[in-house]
Amino acid sequence: MDRVAGLRVMTYNVRQLKDDRAAVVRVLRAAAPDVVALQEPPRGPLGRLRLRWVAEAAGLEPVVSGGGARTTALLARPGLTVTGAWARTLPWRPVRTPRGLAIADIAGVRIICVHLGLSAPERADQVTRILPIVRAAPGAGCIVAGDLNELPTGAAWRRLGQTLRDLTASAGPTYPATAAVKRIDAVLATGGLVGTAPRVSADDDARRASDHLPVVVDVRWV
Repeated sequence: MDRVAGLRVMTYNVRQLKDDRAAVVRVLRAAAPDVVALQEPPRGPLGRLRLRWVAEAAGLEPVVSGGGARTTALLARPGLTVTGAWARTLPWRPVRTPRGLAIADIAGVRIICVHLGLSAPERADQVTRILPIVRAAPGAGCIVAGDLNELPTGAAWRRLGQTLRDLTASAGPTYPATAAVKRIDAVLATGGLVGTAPRVSADDDARRASDHLPVVVDVRWV
């Protein structure tokens, strides 16, 4: 299996591109990520086309989008080795937003994009379903990136922390974008994967592009 020295990983909730789509492209290009875990991609009949337009404009390509991935997607830099990519639908109640997971094995690492629910019981059930996928990861390990919809003191975050390490603990708050005070977006990883230079993009483009600020970290394996 082909591996690279490391991956620059970004997690980004783009609010279905309802704000400034051109600014989203500029934020992606400026960060120059290898992999993007995207939450709230555009939905509807043209959703995949709109996401592809944004990805290509930023020099990326969709790896997982639409269908069972629901409110998640994965983008990657062209040329990376992808040995598997799939979506996993999560159970949901009619009064809740349907959610899923975008999962791909990229450059020897399993990457799972998550967008956890708004209620604590919903998040607990989703974490229960995510952890076996993490533990089954082949190769160098697993990265879980996304919008956890709770603070690091929350129960779901703590449970994930029993298996994964928070690579972006020092990155800073991510929500709301115009005056961020809450850190609810993160990149987590299994042992053997380390992160350097975690940061939140908080320039004018990032504040205009969405209601979340993106988080970026450089990941390598030891």
